[in-house]
Amino acid sequence: MSDAEFLTAEWRDLVMLNFAVDPVVLAPHVPPGTELDLFDGAACVSLVGFMFLRTRLLGCPVPWHREFEELNLRFYVRRPGRPDEPHVGADGYKRGVAFFKEIVPRAAVAMVARRLYGERYEAWPMRHVRTVTSEGAGEVAYGARVGGRWHEFGLAFRGEPAAPAPGSEAEFIAEHYWGYVAGPGGPTTEYRVEHPPWRVWTGVDPLLRLDAAALYGPALAPALAGPPRSAFLAEGSAVTVYRGRRLT
Repeated sequence: MSDAEFLTAEWRDLVMLNFAVDPVVLAPHVPPGTELDLFDGAACVSLVGFMFLRTRLLGCPVPWHREFEELNLRFYVRRPGRPDEPHVGADGYKRGVAFFKEIVPRAAVAMVARRLYGERYEAWPMRHVRTVTSEGAGEVAYGARVGGRWHEFGLAFRGEPAAPAPGSEAEFIAEHYWGYVAGPGGPTTEYRVEHPPWRVWTGVDPLLRLDAAALYGPALAPALAGPPRSAFLAEGSAVTVYRGRRLT
């Protein structure tokens, strides 16, 4: 696999709302060469919103495209890895994510991601809010205007962030270092995302105001209709996304 850097940036203030979903719903979307990665026997999807900061493409800053929001819906997959590869677990698997849809407010970013990686990016107007009080409490929320209305989600947090406990759901959700994407009828592309482990806050009072059926289709709407099974805010860090390779 090539270790050439494709993108560097900071990902900050990652809101993660997590939902259990019937594996049968996810099965048609699993990239070939991977399998669903379960937590305590449950298949999960996550609504994730975060800030892209100080973005560089192939080492170069792109004017007016360095700071922006992203909103995505992702699920979790795995595939066997070699002992000499990074981020291979004790069970011999590489753990990664695959995406249903990724939304950014920059059309050029969406176009590059679609063409070079086959990712399901769309460009729509976006906004975010981050408030912090003197007592260390706050709120982070993200929104995208799709189909003539704003779709928003977020959460409140208190106190100080902490490293997720080993084996916890927060660790499972936050610590995935591989991405997998497959176009219609095409091979799966695997790419690595490198960053230090993130500290997280356990979220409180999650906000969820979106039309899941309009954004993601009727099959996923029931899973996203109720309250999330868990909610976290990850502090984030600098990240590096490496060039992908096609799986044989």
